[in-house]
This record gives sequence, C-alpha cells and structure tokens, in this order.
Amino acid sequence: MLFMISSLNPWLIALGLNTTLLAIALFLPKTLLTLSGVIHACGLGVLIWGTLGWQGYLVVMFYFLVGSAVTRIGMKEKEAAGIAEKRSGARGPENVWGSALTGALCALATLFVDEPYGSLLLLGYVASFATKLSDTTASEVGKAYGNRTFLITTLQPVARGTEGAVSLEGTLAGIIASIAIAFLGWGIGLIDLTGVLFCVVAAFIATNLESVIGATLQSQVDWMTNEVVNFINTTIGAISAVILALGWGLISY
Repeated sequence: MLFMISSLNPWLIALGLNTTLLAIALFLPKTLLTLSGVIHACGLGVLIWGTLGWQGYLVVMFYFLVGSAVTRIGMKEKEAAGIAEKRSGARGPENVWGSALTGALCALATLFVDEPYGSLLLLGYVASFATKLSDTTASEVGKAYGNRTFLITTLQPVARGTEGAVSLEGTLAGIIASIAIAFLGWGIGLIDLTGVLFCVVAAFIATNLESVIGATLQSQVDWMTNEVVNFINTTIGAISAVILALGWGLISY
C-alpha cells in the first residue's frame, strides 16, 4: 500500500498543481494562451510532472515563458508588416502540442525503459525543447531585428518573415536560447555537460533543417502546417542529440 501511494504521489502533485494553475488562469487575461490552450497546457503539465517531476516541469515552463516573451518582441511592428504570430502570440492547443509532443513522448517513454536508454530519453527531452526555443527565438528575433534575411536554400535576399528565411541576428539569438535551456537541463540534473553540447548542436541542426522545410515542402504540402513542422523540427532535434550521444559513446569506448 505504501508503495502504491509513493508511486502515485508525483501524479497527485501534478494534478493538484495544474488544477490550481488552471483555476487561476481562468480569471486572467488570455494573452499567453487561449482558453483551450490553457486546458491543454495543464494536461501537458500533469504528464510532464508525473513522469519527470519538477525538473522536467521546469524545462517546459522555461520554454513556455521565454518562448512567449520572445514572440512578443517587436509585436506591433510585426503585426503591421503582417508577419506576427496569430492571436498576437497567444498559443492554442495546436501550438502546445506542436511544440511539446516530442518532449511529452520522451517523458512518457521513461516509464517503460531502463538505463542507459532512460538517460537518452532525458537527453532527447531537453534537446526537443532546446530545439523549439532556438527555432522560436531565431524566427522572432530575425523578424524583429534582422537587418538582412536570406532564403536558406538559395541564400538570396528575401523579406523578413518569409518561410525559410534566416538572419545572422536570429541565428545567434537562437543559439543563445538553446544554450540557456540546455544549461538549465544540466543544472537540474537531467543531462550532463556533454549533453549540453549535444543539445546545442542538435538544436542548430534541427532549426536549420526546419528552415529548409519551410522554404521547400511547407508551401507545397497542404497538411504540413506550422504545428506539423514544429513536431518534425523537435523530433529532428531530439533524434540528433541521441545520435550524437551514441556516436560519442562509441568514440569514447
């Protein structure tokens, strides 16, 4: 009986915490999340806390708060140019799961595997959010402050906000964002220092591949929405980090 209570404890905490946050959010202005977005985010929060505890929860909260903040950089100018996120950056359920589904799957999978695969899943978890925060930051900073933006496939100058466009300012900001969240993952014990490097490199690879997808396939495939591309992007980031870790292990061995 004590074992059962102990095993349920993280889920009870998760449910209580997120129910409380949901109740509070219902009375606040819906500037960061829509109403349905709040409900789905709370469901995500229960899953993450239940599987990875406060450490995993802190990573997703860091992504959400920082990602929401950078989305609002230069919002008036971006709205005037028609390149701002819809709903002035307020995230709906499609945004929640497009950004976090890969991480959620990594977290859920930790319940069913033993080491060393558990550590690889934690690395994939952190890498997925490092990737998404890098992508969000690079895109929003590039749209707000990019002096020169280029289409990644041809390097031809294009207007800010063009799918597949990259800028020096955005790229550097994206790298800094991935470093920040990767170091957070290390600081709370989810990954080690080499994992920080793998997350940053994986985020850089995935963010640039996402730009390639945006410049090529996204406009040609009807079902490839921004949310689908976000899922692909974070999955590439998670898989890249795991491959780097496995390759590093082979070299070390």
